[in-house]
Amino acid sequence: MSLELLAYCAFFLTVALTYAVIVLGLNVQWGQTGLFNVGVAGFVAVGAYASALLTSPPVEGRLGGFELPIVIGWLGAFVASGVLSALIGWMTIRLRADYLAISTFGIAVTIQLAVLNLEGVTGGPFGISLIPRPFGELAGQSLAFSLANLALLVAVVFGLYLMLQHLARSPWGRVLRAIREDEVAAEALGKSPRRFRIEAFALGGAIMGLGGAAQAHFIGFIAPENYLPMLTFQVWAMLIVGGSGNNRGAILGALLVWALWAASSAVVEALAPAGEQARAASLQTVIIGVALCAILLFRPQGLLPEPGSARRRLPFLHRWRGTPAATTGSERT
Repeated sequence: MSLELLAYCAFFLTVALTYAVIVLGLNVQWGQTGLFNVGVAGFVAVGAYASALLTSPPVEGRLGGFELPIVIGWLGAFVASGVLSALIGWMTIRLRADYLAISTFGIAVTIQLAVLNLEGVTGGPFGISLIPRPFGELAGQSLAFSLANLALLVAVVFGLYLMLQHLARSPWGRVLRAIREDEVAAEALGKSPRRFRIEAFALGGAIMGLGGAAQAHFIGFIAPENYLPMLTFQVWAMLIVGGSGNNRGAILGALLVWALWAASSAVVEALAPAGEQARAASLQTVIIGVALCAILLFRPQGLLPEPGSARRRLPFLHRWRGTPAATTGSERT
C-alpha cells in the first residue's frame, strides 16, 4: 500500500469517526430515550462555531478570536450545545414525536439562518477560516498528520463509547429505557419522565456539539452550507443502518454510510459528464435513501440491534405496517 493511499484511508476514517461522535449523541436521544430529534445539524453547528470562535485568531469586525487551546474549544462546544439542548428540551420535550420532530427541524433551520446572517459573530456566508487543527505542525506531512488525527479521534470515540456504555448500564440508563418503553409504569415507580428526557436530550446535544467541533478543527474551515438538513439525513441514516439503541451499531453505521457516501461520489464523478456533475451529485442522496429503505424493510433493527430489546421501529413504520405504535412520553402532549 502506497503512502498516499494509507494517508487517504486515515483521512477517510478520521472524517467517519467525527460522524460517529455525532451519531452517538443521536443514539442517546433516540436509541436510548425515544426522542425524535430532526434538528441534528443545528446542534452540530452550535458546537462547531462555539469552538471556532474560542480558538481561532482574531479578525477585525468579528466577535471571538480568543486563540484558546483546542481542548478548551472542544469543552466550550460541549457545554454550549448541551446548554442549548437543555433549554430546547425544557420547552419542547412534552410534545408528541411528530411535533417534536417539527420543532427541532425548525430550530435547526433557525440556527443555520442565524449563522448565515450574523456576520459580526459567525462571519456570515464567508464562514470562519484559520481554525487551528490538531497536530497542525505536521500538516506538511500528510501521512503523519492523518495518522495523528486518526489516533486522536479513535481515543475520543472510544472514550465516549465507554462512558455511554457505563451510562446505559447504570440506573440512569435503565430509567431512560423504562420511560421509552412504558412511561406510565416508570412514572408510577416515582421517576420523572420529563426530567430524565431533558437530561438525555441535553447530553445527546452536547455530544453532537463535540462532534461538530471535531469536524471543524479537522477541516480548518466552517460555513453555513455545512449545516443544511442533509447533515441530519446523513446522521439518521447512519444510526438506522447501524442499529438504534446500540452504541457499537452507531459507530458501525457511521463508518458504513460514510463509506457508501464517498464511494457513490466517486462513481458519480466517473460516470457523469463533466457538465452534469453538479446535478448528478444528487444521486448520492438517492443511493443512501435506497440503502436506508432496504435496511428498514429487511432489517428494521439495524445491523447491530439493541441487545435484549423488543423490536422497535420509527413512528411512520408502525402506521405503514398497520401495527400499533408503543406509546412513549415523547408522543404525549
